[in-house]
Amino acid sequence: MITHTSLVSVWVKDIDASLAFYTDILGFEKGDDLQLGPDFRWCTVVHPNQPELQLHLTTPSKPLSDDLIAAMKRAQDDGGLPGVGLTVDDCRKTYEELKAKGVEFLQEPAERPYGVEALMRDNSGNWMVLVEHREFTPEDFANFDTNG
Repeated sequence: MITHTSLVSVWVKDIDASLAFYTDILGFEKGDDLQLGPDFRWCTVVHPNQPELQLHLTTPSKPLSDDLIAAMKRAQDDGGLPGVGLTVDDCRKTYEELKAKGVEFLQEPAERPYGVEALMRDNSGNWMVLVEHREFTPEDFANFDTNG
C-alpha cells in the first residue's frame, strides 16, 4: 500500500547552483549529497516544515538516452520544464521577498478561485507556482478564465 509521496525529481542545469538557490533563496535545507560513481550525484533538499518530501536535484544525464538528454536541455534553456508547487501563507509578501532576492517571476500574485497565485522560475528555468490556498467549490470556477 502506498502511504505517501517521499521524493520528487527536479531537473536542474547545475546541481551546486541549484542547491544554493533552493537553500539560500527558498529556505530549503540540504538533505543527502552523495557522489555515486563518476557520473551520478544524488543531491536532495527538504523543506523544514515537510522533511518527509525530498526534492531530488538532478541533471539530465545517463541512463537517459542522448536524444532525451538533448531535448530536456533544450526545454531547460527555453524555461519550459515544470517544477513544483509551493504553498505559502502570504503570496504577495513571499513574492516581494523573493523578487528582492532576484527571483524571476512570470506572473505577479493574482486572485484565483482557489487562492492567490504567483508563477516564478528557479535558477534552471523550471516553472514554480506559489499558492496561498483558500477554500473553494466547483462553482467558484464557473467564470474563471484560464488565460489570465
